[in-house]
Amino acid sequence: MMNHPALLTKHAGPAFAGSAPSRHPRLAHRAQILALSSAIAMMFMAAPVSAQTAAPTETAMVRLIRGLVQSGALTKDVGEALLAQAQTEAMAAQQAQRQLAAAAPAGGLRPEPGDVRVPYISDTVRDQIRDEIKGQVMAQAKSEGWAAPNETPEWTQRIRIEGDIRARYESRLFSSDNSNIETNYAAINAGTGYDINPNTNPVALPQLLNTRQDRRNLARLRARLGVLADISDSTQAGVRLATGSDDSPVSTTQTLGGGLGKKSIWLDQAWLSYKPSEWAKVTAGRFGNPFMSSDMLFSGDLNFDGIAAQFDKTLANKDVSVFGTVGLIPLEYSSDSAPNRSQNKMSSENKWLLGAQVGANWKLDKENSLRGAVAYYQFNNVSGKVSEPCALYAGADGCSTDWSRPAFMQKGNTLMLLRNIALDPLDPANTAQPQYVGMASKFNLLDINLRWDTKVAGYGLRLDGNYINNMAYNEGEMFARARGGIINNFGGTGGTTQADFKSGGNAYMIQATFGNPSPSAKGDWNVMAGYKHIEPDAMPDGYNDSTFHLGGTNAKGYFIGASYALAKNTWFSTRWTSSKQVFGAPFAVDTLQVDFNARF
Repeated sequence: MMNHPALLTKHAGPAFAGSAPSRHPRLAHRAQILALSSAIAMMFMAAPVSAQTAAPTETAMVRLIRGLVQSGALTKDVGEALLAQAQTEAMAAQQAQRQLAAAAPAGGLRPEPGDVRVPYISDTVRDQIRDEIKGQVMAQAKSEGWAAPNETPEWTQRIRIEGDIRARYESRLFSSDNSNIETNYAAINAGTGYDINPNTNPVALPQLLNTRQDRRNLARLRARLGVLADISDSTQAGVRLATGSDDSPVSTTQTLGGGLGKKSIWLDQAWLSYKPSEWAKVTAGRFGNPFMSSDMLFSGDLNFDGIAAQFDKTLANKDVSVFGTVGLIPLEYSSDSAPNRSQNKMSSENKWLLGAQVGANWKLDKENSLRGAVAYYQFNNVSGKVSEPCALYAGADGCSTDWSRPAFMQKGNTLMLLRNIALDPLDPANTAQPQYVGMASKFNLLDINLRWDTKVAGYGLRLDGNYINNMAYNEGEMFARARGGIINNFGGTGGTTQADFKSGGNAYMIQATFGNPSPSAKGDWNVMAGYKHIEPDAMPDGYNDSTFHLGGTNAKGYFIGASYALAKNTWFSTRWTSSKQVFGAPFAVDTLQVDFNARF
């Protein structure tokens, strides 16, 4: 039974358009074309049948074919051929119907008014119609990305989402024998300074660190979500957001609680990279650590601003590859408007990290491989500087070297007073002297990293070693630079002369990991243990792991841990660290962390 074209169109429309008001107009238009195409195909492919209702007239058929041609569903040539064939066969059908009626016996069955015989379409023409309709409609659908079966638009294949979540239980346990007068120099620099004149500062002590009261059962969280885009074969981009209690560069962990208030989200990464060849890449923006290093120098959460060029080339024998990185990292810019209340602004002062590293991977055999790298890091303009005389008592808006205090610091580095404060000649004894502090040492680091991967009883064993030497460490230069203003690392003897001074420029770490270093499949596990020794001025204290000794330098101790994967990309881990100061008054702290991790 052949239905009327109008009924076919009305019936088929919703099957393609869904809820028409919610679809895009272009999609609805494509659906109508497809419905009309199906209708005409059904008309021509159907075998002859009798219709109880009025069949479409020749004029309606012609109008339908012309509509398909105008919509682009049929080409003009095919449409004209179909029109000619429809008209010829319709005339033949009408003639045959008249002859059949005339030849019918009296009293026999006669065609009812309105019955029509639909002309037969050969297999060749029918296949041509079907292929033409299907090919054109689906080609347009695929090119516009609106109805290609089992496919997604091309741009979605170039976008990847990745992230991780970590729920942490943490406790910090302090020794009762710790010194309780450890100054919080970071808090001093973040404020208006500490007045060192006892006549004008009734508070005898500056801000102090907690060194004796345990912090147990802390609930903490880290969440990171990134989007990576393959812009072309040689260009990529990435953006990542992360949690964090503050803008610390070395931690994206958020302490929970806080009255159940909402938590902060920070821009953790935003970068663009270009690969001029398969073995070279240049990255600019804010990106992950491009160097081979341990968390003794750079925290695992630390990201770098600036630009880095990297190469990684496999040599001819395939068992050895060489790699390297050169990085230009801006650490800090002085304020454009300092001093705020002065017509004469200070010149621009910039702090930079210049890093260069070369290394190699060597596959010794199926079970043994070595990886090593040597790096040089030059920290420019990061040391403290004593200012020109500044008359704060007369309303001076800061001093000329306030910019040289670190933007972020943890603890451990040798520090010096920065301000050369002029005394009020009318009342010198009662002139306030609020001070900032800066790093007394320069930092040019030699960083050596080694890693050996092997098998023991069928399980993986990884041994890591890291040695750092501050080649710019010089006690005499530090005291000369400070002009007698060194204020810490005096060995706990109470003396304040260079003879009482205790520091150093070396650091080392060893670590062994047994099992799978990076658990990812269900049942993967590892155990690890290591030791760190970091002298006060081996490196800037602001960029390393914030867990060991609660961050910074002037620390030594051990750490142990274990991990087990419960399911794919889902694992538990635990870590215990125990540390104390290398030099100075006693300060020991143990930290327990239990993590539930997942990545996607």
